[in-house]
Amino acid sequence: MPVAVRAEGVKHPTRALRSDAVALLVGVGRRRAELSVMLCDDAFIQGLNLQWRGKDAPTDVLSFPMGDDLVLGDVVISLDTAARQAAALGHDLHTELRVLLVHGLLHLLGHDHERPGEDATMAAEEQRLLAVLGVAPSGLIARTLGGTLSPCPTAPATPSRS
Repeated sequence: MPVAVRAEGVKHPTRALRSDAVALLVGVGRRRAELSVMLCDDAFIQGLNLQWRGKDAPTDVLSFPMGDDLVLGDVVISLDTAARQAAALGHDLHTELRVLLVHGLLHLLGHDHERPGEDATMAAEEQRLLAVLGVAPSGLIARTLGGTLSPCPTAPATPSRS
């Protein structure tokens, strides 16, 4: 199960997040799947958000599915936004990165909280996977539905690739 985690223009240890990604792939029954995770700053993710979603603002996480059962795709997470969200919620950055990784992975697997009726299903799956990691905080969707934290400033999304 190849998992690549890299930092683009930011400094952050990646080993723990890689271990989390491996555990999540096992948790979703995709032990042999490939996953790429990129940590970046707000400027980098804002460029991607503009290019792929037409939204000129940073966001917390973007997912780029490959449409393949073996090569799932890329999850891009803004460390800047994750740090703000972690501070607002009173937990550490690594916990927030785990929440965003779970959310991004679910988008790669085809979940979409913007589809009618899918938000509750995806929220439940977020909670299940966070439990796999031993994380107590609510998933991103539960926060949004419960009003704990509104997405910054755009909802996480699953851009398509050309």
